[in-house]
Amino acid sequence: MKIHHIAIICSDYEVSKKFYTEILNLNIIREVYREERQSYKLDLAIGEHYVIELFSFLDPLKRPSRPEACGLRHLAFSVENITGKRNELVEKGLVCEEIRIDEFTGKEFFFTQDPDQLPLEFYEM
Repeated sequence: MKIHHIAIICSDYEVSKKFYTEILNLNIIREVYREERQSYKLDLAIGEHYVIELFSFLDPLKRPSRPEACGLRHLAFSVENITGKRNELVEKGLVCEEIRIDEFTGKEFFFTQDPDQLPLEFYEM
């Protein structure tokens, strides 16, 4: 029917929480500390749409996450103004690629990354 959510395990919960809520401006639905796992679970939304579960775990394993590595390639967010979004993220201290053009759709997009180097794409709709 549709994707319900995407789960992300971060290496530094406070850094990633700040990134997703203050840099990307996702809304907090709920934040839970799970004592038995010594782990946080933060449910995030874009507007009213639940999209990301952000987890913390003690000593999570490393995983390659370059766009061409096996596994999840990247997360893509749709935006109305690609230049405005890129400028906003650069002003907040993110390193962003130059804007590119999708050869099949003619739409503009660029990549940046989260604090754990998970590639993030912003795609103009």
